[in-house]
This record gives sequence, structure tokens and C-alpha cells, in this order.
Amino acid sequence: MARILVMIPSGEVYDHDNVRWYGHADLASHINHYHNIGDAFVFDSSLKLLNFEKLDVLPIDNPDMALIDRMNAEYDYVFLRGSNYVHADMQWSQTADVLRRLKIPVIAFGIGAQAPVSGKLELSEDTKTVLRLMADSTASLGVRGTYSAEILNEIGIKNVRIIGCPTAFRANRPDLAIKLPALDSVKKVGITLRREVSPTYAQDIKRYLTFHRDLVKSLAGRFEATLMAQGEIEEKKLALGTPEQKEEAIAALRGNAWATSWYLDEAMEALYRSRMFYSDVVADYENLVRSLDLVLGYRLHGNLMALANGTPSIYFTYDSRTVEFAETFQIPSFDVFSGRDFRLEEHWDQARFDRFNTTYAQVYAAMRDFLVENKVDTKMAPVVRAAAVPPAVPEAERKVA
Repeated sequence: MARILVMIPSGEVYDHDNVRWYGHADLASHINHYHNIGDAFVFDSSLKLLNFEKLDVLPIDNPDMALIDRMNAEYDYVFLRGSNYVHADMQWSQTADVLRRLKIPVIAFGIGAQAPVSGKLELSEDTKTVLRLMADSTASLGVRGTYSAEILNEIGIKNVRIIGCPTAFRANRPDLAIKLPALDSVKKVGITLRREVSPTYAQDIKRYLTFHRDLVKSLAGRFEATLMAQGEIEEKKLALGTPEQKEEAIAALRGNAWATSWYLDEAMEALYRSRMFYSDVVADYENLVRSLDLVLGYRLHGNLMALANGTPSIYFTYDSRTVEFAETFQIPSFDVFSGRDFRLEEHWDQARFDRFNTTYAQVYAAMRDFLVENKVDTKMAPVVRAAAVPPAVPEAERKVA
């Protein structure tokens, strides 16, 4: 079995292929620190697709080049955990120097580009160099969707494969399909929250937050709702903090101009106090989505975790990343900036989810083909492709036995 390295991990690994945040049991040490646990979903899911006997981290900050030389001899390949690396502000530290020293393949495992609200995406020369070095080291470079593939093509990287995201395939089910129950049987709903947002990517912050607020209140009034946070400090404190920390969180929200103007009204504060969920352990999210009838909202990986476990999910798209995910997998989605009202009944349509089911199988096959093409020992089950059906022979030409 392979000995592998990961570049830019997100969490500590336990029991071989499970991920939780660093020092997760010592909550006090990081409750005031923002980290997106969705990144840990991707790391955890990546490990679940790979056969390996040893895992270590490739250092890119102040690397010891003698150590890199030893890693060349001791490890089979490096994978870059999939994330939103292809944007104007990405900082790579000494990654380019490390990659020039490496002799083993560096596999981009579902990376993505982020478009600004206006203007063309301009990448730094360092980002271009790192991407080209990775592409040159492997048969192909894996990206999450068409937009990301186009950006890489513009800088001369042609060996690109669209493979979505490992989180979608963490259950290793090529035949996964979402089958909708009757809507009146839906009782428990998870709402994936993303209160913090950048005007660089979301075109109208007021619309984003007021729509977000009204969606949460509407669904919580109709279903047994769980608010699923993924790392914002105030939400984390309300889910896991002491009574004093919970009050600190509410005070911070009340002191935030965007929150007080467009998001945190009396009803939302009550929901925030009573319905919030957060964990630093990926498995806790998986257990949660398995207990729910529907998950919908703003979080890429929170929604994708639900789909990977057979729970229906609807995306709310507001930037190029969310649009790209929804398009890659044909996930039912709603454009936050469309100016329309969201009606769940319009999206509770098996035909919409059948498009996802069909596309999921295709992207699953693409992900497995990508790993095989790059000589990665994978746990992904082979996709059973239907044999070609021979053309029918006209009755007049049939021979009688």
C-alpha cells in the first residue's frame, strides 16, 4: 500500500482516515479562532478514497530541503487537498521551491478557482508557477468544474480533468441516488449557514443577508430545524460555549453593522440561541445529516456531505464557487440574487434530483478514472458501464435455426 503526503491539510487524522480539528478536545484553545470545518470534510473525504499505509505532511513553510530529499525516497506521491486555491490573493509560501525539489507526483485533488464579482480573475505569477509545476508532475490535474478548468487552460495547463469534490464520493457508492419522499413526510431539516461573506464575491450583501435571514426563519417555522454552522466564531460559541461565551457571541453579533441591519432580528437571535450545531469532528456532521430529511443552504461542503449520505439537498448559489458546484453535479439550486422568492415545493421535484443522480454517476466515474490515470491506489469501486447493445437485425434477415 502507498506511502503518501498531503499538502495543506486541515485537521488531525485519527483511526487512519478520520479527521477532526487540531486539539479538538481543548475547545478553549481555539474557540476564538475561525476555521472552516468544511475544509476538514474535504481532507477526511479524500483519505476515504485512497489506499495507503502511511500519511505525512509535506511542509511548505520554511521547508528543510534535506527532508524533502528524504521524502522523495520514502513516499509515493503528494496530494493537494481540494480547496479554493485559484484566486487573486492566494499565498503559497515556499511551495514553488518545494515542488521544484520534489521528484514524486503532486496530485491536485479537486481544486477550484474563485471569480471576483466584477472584472477578470488575475492570478499571481507564484500561483501560476505552482499550478504549472503540479500539472507537469502528473498525468492530469483535477479541478471541481468547468470555470476552474477554463482558468487553468488560459495559463497553458491543458491536462485538466473535471472531477468535482471528494466529499461527494466519501461513501464510495457509484450507484448513489437521491429518492425524494413525500414532502409532507419531511420533518427534520438542516440549514447550512454562512453569515460571513465577502463583497468581493457576493454582489449584494444586503440581499444576501436578508434572504439568508428570511430563509432560516421560514424553514424553522415549518420544520424541526437545525442551524449548521461551519466555523464562524460567534456561531461556534453559541453551539459549544459557556453561558458567558454565548453572551459574548450575541454581543458581538449585535455590534456588527451588517448583522444588526440585515440579519440578526429578534426571531433569528432566538433561533441562534436554541438551534445551533457545530462540531470540530467531521464524523459528527456525517451522523447529523444521516438523521435529517433535508439539508439546504449556503455551505458547499455541508450540503455535499448530505448528498453523499443520500439526504436530499438544495444549494443556494451566490458566487462562482457555489454555481460551479451546482453545475458540476447538476444539484438543484436557487440563485440568491435572482430577485425571486424561494418555494421549496418548486424544488421538491424528482426530475431535478434525477439529473443529479445521472450526473453524479458520471462524475464518480471521472474521479475514479482521474485517480487511476495518475496511478493512485484508490478504494473507489469500478463503475459498471452498460455493454453496448448490438443493433437489431431486421426480421427479414433473421435465419431460422
